[in-house]
Parts: sequence; C-alpha cells; structure tokens
Amino acid sequence: MTDQPPLTTPDVLVIGGGPAGLTAAADLAAGQAGEVLVVDREPAAGGIPRHSDHTGYGLRDLHRVLSGPAYARRLVDRAAAAGAEIRTRTTVTGWSDADTVEVTSPEGRYRIRARAIVLVTGARERPRTARRIPGDRPEGVLTTGQLQNLVHLHHRPVGKRAVIVGGELVSWSAALTLREAGCTPALMISEHPKAESYAAFNAAGRTVLRVPVATRTRVTRVIGRNRCEAVEIEHLDTGRRRTVACDTVVFTGDWIPDHELARAAGLTLDPGTLGPLTDTALRTSSPGVFAAGNLLHPVDTADIAALDGRHVAEQVRRHLHGERRPTEGARLIADAPFRWIAPQVLRPGDPAPPHGRLLLWTDTFVRFPRITVRQDSGTVTTRRLPWPAAPGRAFRIPSALLNGISPTGGPVHIGVQ
Repeated sequence: MTDQPPLTTPDVLVIGGGPAGLTAAADLAAGQAGEVLVVDREPAAGGIPRHSDHTGYGLRDLHRVLSGPAYARRLVDRAAAAGAEIRTRTTVTGWSDADTVEVTSPEGRYRIRARAIVLVTGARERPRTARRIPGDRPEGVLTTGQLQNLVHLHHRPVGKRAVIVGGELVSWSAALTLREAGCTPALMISEHPKAESYAAFNAAGRTVLRVPVATRTRVTRVIGRNRCEAVEIEHLDTGRRRTVACDTVVFTGDWIPDHELARAAGLTLDPGTLGPLTDTALRTSSPGVFAAGNLLHPVDTADIAALDGRHVAEQVRRHLHGERRPTEGARLIADAPFRWIAPQVLRPGDPAPPHGRLLLWTDTFVRFPRITVRQDSGTVTTRRLPWPAAPGRAFRIPSALLNGISPTGGPVHIGVQ
C-alpha cells in the first residue's frame, strides 16, 4: 500500500496570496479564526501589484494611495503580523477530497486539510494564442502581466516600439511600463467606439503619454518570424487594413479567471464569469469552500478584490462557528447588454454582497443606464444611475436595488430598460 503524503491541518486554508487572499487571511487571523495558512505559487506573495510599479493602489481598502509593490508589501506585512502563515513557491495541484488539497513545494509533496478553504486564485489576461490572431509566433508578443514581470521584476528590455491591444485601465498601465522600459507606445487599439477605460485616463494617456488610440479597430495578423516586425490592423466599419511597424505587441485585458482548481473540485461555475457560482456570502456549491476576488469577477481593481477578502473572512468565521447555508435562494441573472453579474445567488438571511454593490460586465456603452430588476414576470424596481456602463470595466450597482425581491422566489433578471 502506497504511503500518503504528510498531512497539514490548519483551520483555514487560503489558496492565493494576492490582495483578496492576504486581506482575508489578515482578518481571519486577527479575528481568532484559528490557524490560518496562505499558499501561493509565486516566489513572493502580493499578487499582480507586486510587479505593477505605479501608483493608485489601496484607496478603497487602506484609504491611502500606494505604488503596487508598496501595496503588496503592506498586505503581506498585515497578514503576517496578524498571525497568518504564508508559504510561497507552494502550488496546489489537486484535491484528495472535498476539504483536502494536494500540494507541491520545495519541501516536497504534502496534503492540507482545512475546516474552511478560500479560493482566491485571481484572473489572467487572455494571451494572443487564445484570441486566435493569425501569424507566426515571434518574440515580443506579451500580455501586460508578462510585460510588467519582465520590466519590474527582472529588469529586462522589451523593445523600442509597441502596439497595445485593448483600451482598458490595464492598457494604460502597460503604456506606463513600456515608457519606463524605454519602449515607445506607438498605438493603442480598441474594438469599441471609444477606449474602454475611464475618460480621465483616456484623456491623460493621449495628452501626457501621447499615445494615439485607434477605435473600432482589431488586429488581424502579427507579422515577423524571429522578432515581431509589425501588426496588420483592420477598421471594423470600413474593412480598411493597414500595417503598423512595431517590435513589441502587448495584449491587454480580455480577462479569464484562474479557475482550474475550482473546476477540479467540481464546483458549479457561472457561465458568464467562468468563475465559481457564489451567493452573497461568497459560498461556492461545495460546503466549506468559499471564493473571492477576481476569480469571481474578472476583473476589478485590486482594492475591490481586497474588500472581497474582508467580506469573505466574516462569512468563513460564521461557517467555523457552525452556521449552515440556507438551502433556498434566488438566482441573479444578467440580461443584455450585460454579460455577467457577481455574485449570482441571494439566500434568505444572507448579508448584502461585498462593499454593498453588485458587479456586472457590459458589452456595449450605456451613458446613463436605467437599471431594471424583474422577478416572476414583474418589475421589482427601476432606477436610473448617474454613471455609465462601459465595456472593459466592472459596472457597479447598489445592492439596495434587490431590496424588493424574494430570496425564495424565481430567478431575478437585471438589465437595462
């Protein structure tokens, strides 16, 4: 009979050491939830902010503005000071059963069995191969994460002239990183009528960074055999194509959750987000397994993910104290033009969603959306919101719009009138 790998038994296992995971761990350890263990596959904890070397982090959760690396260090220090154990270079490779995972680390293979597990594995940008863009596979084709890793962690050059594919907030982050690396962002490309990021960032990017933006445009081909030489782009309305010389292409946005562990556990996934289906307490379909952060809503800012971590910590404590999930619940469904909503289930007696907001993702721009909430063929509420719904960034609506629904009734449809 084969010997089982050694077993570690913390009270709470947090899988992922980004803003959501570290914030959850800090709150749980400080709140006497027992032994809290964080595992992360990277050499250091902190998540994406660790190699995002510009300011703008920490406003909503820490109420101050920090650079990405400083923000990551602050979260790591808070979790460690609260008493959480953080193990890096530690990869969860699978599940032995519903509450036990298999782990590989420099110390070898072992298992971790916990009374509660929090999945906070985040999201990643869809690479060029997954976007099915023709051409050879030359050097110089990156995602924003790869770019920032090369520049800020490994201090390596990336090229002299770049095209940025995407117009989201992260796209301007890529432009800043390129400038820092001595590479000129020659063009930003968006398939939408306007760049997806906030107007203030678009205006600043054009005037300060001097990056021109080609809207209603897509990349049709990457040109170059050994090193990228150019991209071919097409205007979606006219069909006109042209070639833009560049030695670097950065594919930004178009996020997908890192949901491999959720799938391996057999958790129910939401068809819109592709992350685990959760209720407003951030429980998944498996008792004792919770999820938070950009695994659930790919993608929102780091501080919003951190607030998810704070929210899920309280729900994990309730679980550890014996609270059980209600069996009933109303399913929340995003109607067009929305692609998804998070979280997706409201159960009787459950808390409001994290930070008092529901997150949605829209495929079209709506300047002043009139949100409608319908249940059982009737309209529950209608409210016009003073902020736009725009592609490429999360759209937030107050959870108070759900006040009139029945958590034991039929599906709840949320759309635009």
